[in-house]
Amino acid sequence: MIGTMMLAQVSGDSVIHAMIYLIVLGVIFWLIWWLLSYIGLPAPFDKVARVILALAAVVVCINVLLSIAGHPLIRW
Repeated sequence: MIGTMMLAQVSGDSVIHAMIYLIVLGVIFWLIWWLLSYIGLPAPFDKVARVILALAAVVVCINVLLSIAGHPLIRW
C-alpha cells in the first residue's frame, strides 16, 4: 500500500487514564520539589537531589506518553 500512512490507534480511555496519572505524578513531584526547598539542603546536595528528581520526572513522563501508543519505555 503505497501512499497510505499507518497511525497508532489510541483509545480515549487510555488517554484519560494517562492524563490522570500524569496529574497525580506531577503533584507528587511538585511536593517533593517543594520539600527539598523547605528542608534547605547544603548547596551541592540540593543540586544533585533536584537533578535526580527532574530526571526521574522526565523518564516517568516519557514512559507514560509512550505507553499510550503501546510501547512503554519501562514496563512496571
